[in-house]
Amino acid sequence: MVDVITPRTLLAAVQPEPLRDDSRARGVRVEVVDVDRHAGGRQILHGVSVTFEPGELVAIAGGSGAGKSTLLETVAGLRSPSAGRVLHDGLPAAADSAVGYVPQDDIIHRELPLRRTLRYAAALRLPRRSSPALIDCVVDETLRDLALADRADVRVGALSGGQRKRACIAVELLTRPRLLLLDEPTSGLDPLTAAEVLAVLRRLAESGVTVVFTTHAPADIDACDRVVFLARDGHLAFVGTPAAARSHFDVADLAHVYRRMAAETSPRESARRFAATRWAGAHGPSPVSRSIPASAPRRSGVGAARQWALLTRRSADVMVRNRLTLAVLLGSPFLVTAMMAVLFRPGAFDGGDDASIAPAQTVFWIAFAGFFFGLTYGLLQIVGEMAVLRRERLAGLRIDAYVLAKVTVLAPVLALVAAALLGVLRVLDRLPDVGCTTYAALFAVLVVESVAALTLGLLASAAVGDAAQATLALPMLCFPQVLFAGAVVPVTDMATPGQAISAGMANRWAFESLGRSLELAGLVEHQPAMAAYDAAFVGSAIVGVIVLAGTAVACGLATVIVLRRRTRPGSGSRR
Repeated sequence: MVDVITPRTLLAAVQPEPLRDDSRARGVRVEVVDVDRHAGGRQILHGVSVTFEPGELVAIAGGSGAGKSTLLETVAGLRSPSAGRVLHDGLPAAADSAVGYVPQDDIIHRELPLRRTLRYAAALRLPRRSSPALIDCVVDETLRDLALADRADVRVGALSGGQRKRACIAVELLTRPRLLLLDEPTSGLDPLTAAEVLAVLRRLAESGVTVVFTTHAPADIDACDRVVFLARDGHLAFVGTPAAARSHFDVADLAHVYRRMAAETSPRESARRFAATRWAGAHGPSPVSRSIPASAPRRSGVGAARQWALLTRRSADVMVRNRLTLAVLLGSPFLVTAMMAVLFRPGAFDGGDDASIAPAQTVFWIAFAGFFFGLTYGLLQIVGEMAVLRRERLAGLRIDAYVLAKVTVLAPVLALVAAALLGVLRVLDRLPDVGCTTYAALFAVLVVESVAALTLGLLASAAVGDAAQATLALPMLCFPQVLFAGAVVPVTDMATPGQAISAGMANRWAFESLGRSLELAGLVEHQPAMAAYDAAFVGSAIVGVIVLAGTAVACGLATVIVLRRRTRPGSGSRR
């Protein structure tokens, strides 16, 4: 006879040892009272009332668009209800250290070993005076609790789907939350792996933590103490045990509940039918707790300077371990420098060719190289970390410290690239022998331009939705820098709108400042064709440097503003 494998037997098969007694904590009692939620011109939740008791494992189920994630985020304190209220132990809900929230997307860096990424997360979340030894102790305990100790030195990207999901849960358990909320933690996992994740959640509930998660899978529901079914448009269709749900919907298989709710004339019908049985006492809510703690838990928070230092170290760590990033960092400067060495002829700055504009063209492409390096370095920096950043901001991360850390890591790399580019072109006689002072000025212009382009790339990376969009943004941002820099068409020959656009191009100011540093205006006597650029190369190079520095600051501030908007509580997807 073939044994029938049920969700319960799967859970038993993967059940690790229970959590140690010292990890027990009283869970949060959650009361959702007549909650409505409006967004985007429609009502997502309609008068939802439900209570979650400490130590319960609860599933929020329903079809797509039923408002499961919205209810979960409202319970977490990430969204404010349009009407009604959400209470944690009798106090208004708030996203704090007592609440752990695991979104559907991974909230850890895949490039780092698991223990290392947890150390960074712990250093950002634990009290500011936590010692390295304490951080290591918390990380090691969390790894053991989630049966991940043997995977501690494995790169996160090499973990299995279930292990990676447990790793995301581990990030939230570092602060020992009393309420853990998860958005579809078993999505995309095979049945055995999903059972492993559910076993972890069951152990957490048995240790006293209140655990609530959203799901589409009937097998997940059977592993829970209670289930909340939401009908379309956020109407409460049922609250109770899985067995009571079968009785209420008159089904043998919970998968058929979705069909029953879809067959209702309107979602209000499901809600009215449940309300009638609920108030009759069949599935009534638990009585409201009268005990209210003296004060709400607070996040300890880490200071801005320490956050910047930690984020700088982590960004550097991630960068050197990311093969794509390393390929861009090392490959693009090598290729561009090689192409310039082939493109430009030696001695172009010596004069003798009346029709030659080679010095202007050489300076332009050097300026564009600095812009290109900075832009490409910045474009992929943020978009791939948006899920991590959004969750870490809820834990107290400062966006300005995050953006500054990116600039701190990449600016020295850009400086090395600029020095190498100028050095190679000088050795190959593509640039003139004009002394160290002039080359220091050229270097300064290139570095400031590269940082301005870097912050523009960070801004684009913060604004786009995915890496594909960031890649498409590259030519869109580069093409105007070529056309309106004043090299293809001198600024004085442009139409008035073109001149206005040119004033906003970083490449124009770098082009002019490099030419002024090299005193290209003096070549007109020997190379009359250079007279077309006479206006561009007359004046002080400092003007362009100041404009480029202002551009870097403006783009950096804009990046902070965009990220604050995109990572604010409740800014994620709505399901």
